[in-house]
Amino acid sequence: MSIYDLTAYEVIQDKELSDLKSQGILLKHKKSGARVLLMENDDENKVFAIGFRTPPSDSTGVPHIMEHSVLCGSKEFPVKDPFVELVKGSLNTFLNAMTYPDKTVYPVASCNDKDFQNLMHVYMDAVFYPNIYQNDKTFRQEGWSYHLDDPDGELTLSGVVYNEMKGAFSSPEGVLDRVILNSLFPDTSYANESGGDPEVIPELTYEQFLDFHRKYYHPSNSYIYLYGDMDMEEKLRWLDENYLSDFDQIQVDSAIRYQQPFTGMKEIVREYSIASDENISDNTYLSYNKVIGTSLDEKLYLAFQILDYALLSAPGAPLKKALLDAGIGKDIMGSYDNGVYQPIFSVIAKNANMEQKEEFIHVIEDTLKNIAEKGIDRKALRAGINYHEFRFREADFGNYPRGLMYGLQLFDSWLYDEEKPFIHMEAIPTFEFLKSQVETGYFEDLIRTYLLDNTHGSIVIIRPEQGRTARMDRELAEKLQSYKDSLSPEEVENLVSATKELEAYQEEESAPEDLEKIPVLHREDISREIAPIYNDEKEIDGVKMVHHNVETNGIGYVTLMFDLSGIKEEKLPYVGILQSVLGIIDTTNYEYGELFNEINVHTGGIGTSLELYTDVTKVKEKDFRATFEIKGKALYPKMDVLLSMMREILMESKLDDEKRLKEILAMLKSRLQMSFLSSGHTTAALRSLSYTSPIAKFKDDTDGIGYYEVVKEIEEDFEGHKEELIRSLKAIAAKIFRADNMMISYTSAEEGLEPMKNAFAAVGSRLNDTADAGADADAAGADVQNADAGAADEVSGPCILHCRKRNEGFKTSSKVQYVARTGNFIDAGAEYTGALQILKVILSYDYLWQNIRVKGGAYGCMSNFNRIGEGYLISYRDPNLKKTMDVYEGVVEYLKNFNVSDRDMNKFIIGTISNIDRPMNPSAKGSRSMNLYMNRVTEEMIREERAQILDADQADIRALAKVLEAMLSEHSLCVIGSEEKIEENKDMFMEVRTLS
Repeated sequence: MSIYDLTAYEVIQDKELSDLKSQGILLKHKKSGARVLLMENDDENKVFAIGFRTPPSDSTGVPHIMEHSVLCGSKEFPVKDPFVELVKGSLNTFLNAMTYPDKTVYPVASCNDKDFQNLMHVYMDAVFYPNIYQNDKTFRQEGWSYHLDDPDGELTLSGVVYNEMKGAFSSPEGVLDRVILNSLFPDTSYANESGGDPEVIPELTYEQFLDFHRKYYHPSNSYIYLYGDMDMEEKLRWLDENYLSDFDQIQVDSAIRYQQPFTGMKEIVREYSIASDENISDNTYLSYNKVIGTSLDEKLYLAFQILDYALLSAPGAPLKKALLDAGIGKDIMGSYDNGVYQPIFSVIAKNANMEQKEEFIHVIEDTLKNIAEKGIDRKALRAGINYHEFRFREADFGNYPRGLMYGLQLFDSWLYDEEKPFIHMEAIPTFEFLKSQVETGYFEDLIRTYLLDNTHGSIVIIRPEQGRTARMDRELAEKLQSYKDSLSPEEVENLVSATKELEAYQEEESAPEDLEKIPVLHREDISREIAPIYNDEKEIDGVKMVHHNVETNGIGYVTLMFDLSGIKEEKLPYVGILQSVLGIIDTTNYEYGELFNEINVHTGGIGTSLELYTDVTKVKEKDFRATFEIKGKALYPKMDVLLSMMREILMESKLDDEKRLKEILAMLKSRLQMSFLSSGHTTAALRSLSYTSPIAKFKDDTDGIGYYEVVKEIEEDFEGHKEELIRSLKAIAAKIFRADNMMISYTSAEEGLEPMKNAFAAVGSRLNDTADAGADADAAGADVQNADAGAADEVSGPCILHCRKRNEGFKTSSKVQYVARTGNFIDAGAEYTGALQILKVILSYDYLWQNIRVKGGAYGCMSNFNRIGEGYLISYRDPNLKKTMDVYEGVVEYLKNFNVSDRDMNKFIIGTISNIDRPMNPSAKGSRSMNLYMNRVTEEMIREERAQILDADQADIRALAKVLEAMLSEHSLCVIGSEEKIEENKDMFMEVRTLS
């Protein structure tokens, strides 16, 4: 039987997607009207998604709250949180849900056929038959509710989405993105915030919430996607018989409206919050935004990605350079957002001032006029095209399944025209067209049409307001108190009762018979085999090379690794700066913009990083190696260009270019500040670990808060520090970039070896020699205790790092906290075991999830434990602080009394293996293999760990109470968050200061 024989469906389109090695089939379910799209291929990592068009009519966040809520129990799976049960007990390779400005998508992925079917079943039941109609408790938990513990207590607001969006609205970049979208489409649903504005979320009623589901969560408004190697006919029959045939087609008015173009640019000014002692000067965001056609124009869709690269995003791009040269902002960013019906091109100056607005506009428009008249740099255009085409062909999406990313991209056209789902999947002909237009004036015409002559745009300015968060919190508290005062004693008691009822509901465990309805795999379904390790030691011109022999479709992945032993502790931030500078500063033969374009015309790109490797056979000695790594990828015939450009970056960079160094430092400071608000949980965990761990101290000094403080000091007094900076950068580069201080990691098929050897032969001998390096050793801060640091095949620490316990509270303008508690359990006498990997799942989706997310209202919570004894417990966008620390303290008692059913224990083990057995692309296979090699982790160790996981029982988990007790005994903590909350709890910290 073929798909054409399925009478429940009508085949609309059937076409070969040769670029993606897939067959694309578009169908419609006749009875329900559901849209269905198949991408058949041989990818074992199967993907299912169901999406709905969900345009918001206000900013109460109902699409976002609904996304959370439907995954909290359904007709066939009536447990309170099937999503968490699946995370615990599924072999999924992706499991989540996402709310966008105009759609909500529920995707899952798995390589296991049985598991994939289970995931489909739970998600289909969740979206069409959720338990949200039974009572309002899910709505109050996930959305918002009043919280009142007793009649005389303080009335507050709680809710997972409410707190998540408080965190999102604390980020100035988040505020800017939202206002840009709202400003350009005032007559459409894009004028509203689909995620929810914290000030508006409490206006949403339970009945409005239910009405939203009734209207939009119907098959007639659905988009169903299946990708990979599976029996498509079987899946289609199952969807029809079990869900779709239950519904009759209806009309759902969910179309995304077209915004008629403006007759003139609009201007919007909004405020964002900074801490009360932060500086208002140089803290304004200026943005210039234009609407670019629609996402249904496949040529425009890609052409503006190329223009974004050539005009703005690439280092040295003309718009970026012109604004920096004019002194407008210290960090120039931008974007081309083509994930909405009418895409947006934005130019953003961060760390600018309000009075620079007019000059900001003039510089942008004058630069664009000049480019339109004189022509765009052809090499920049070709580099941009190659950059994006290389990525399209390589299809390397990191940890995200390829089929997932294709599915999300399908929505960029499918959502707005159901007859055009595949237009962005057939990109190679479009790339060929764009290549043919480089010399024709096509791109210059696009600049005139969409950027210069286009009046559909906005100037959005986000300016700082000191203490805005504190003021808004006070106003909210007063408003809530006023509301409480207006209530009768009986109404107050009702609020207290409702609070207790919700807490009791959250405490209540799902019935065992309901839990058993969630399908799970068995341990027997899991192989005891480990993923292969690809490490073959070779030598190339006297340099050790570890080759990872895997099929890479003709791409070679190269990493040159330079040992950082011998760099003194006080110089480590300069290593971080060097890593950030290389590749975006002029060299002997190229201006930095030309360098970037030359690289991207011929290769898949070059980047740098600092990496840390620990010798797991010497954990107690805390032996580790730090490396400076330069990584690149190219097709085999271009390996000579790749290696040549790597050498250009390492050996020819002009590290005394004061103007460019100053610009880079300002950008670094800006980007680090952004990360503290968006990824404060990992920053806080790293900082806390650095109090006692030399390894974490190294990372903090080169990429964390310690690094930021040095960058900030140099940037704010550049004239006073520039000589030391330049001297240090030159000395470090001379010391480490030597052939006798290097190793190579290379991932390719066997036929990729010869091109690599030939390419390296012309480069290796042209690095620094030992004599040159020795002359600069003192300036670089060589540590005589590590005199033999140049031996790249020996593991040794960079120097003696001085750790100091600080237990810091970092105050920001955020409305929420990132709370970290850390420690080293091996230092305290405990040992690492594979069961700790199971504990990560247990804590993150049971104990911490229940107490920090469900009851505490935080958006997220995580834990981790590694082979060198480092462990952490962290929360993300958390409204609490001390309450969360109390939860951390309770984990030991929880583990001592750990008692679950064999079925639940089995689920935790399945979920653990799911995290380990992720499908890997060729690059990831090479990286994993090299990581194991450098950390001296053997196949036997991995097999032992896997056996410890698969054979674990509840007694093994209870035994981990000693591990957590050991970890917590260190009493190391760090919090990044609201200045008011940190001041309230300042007795918890040894040091409190503003992170600005």
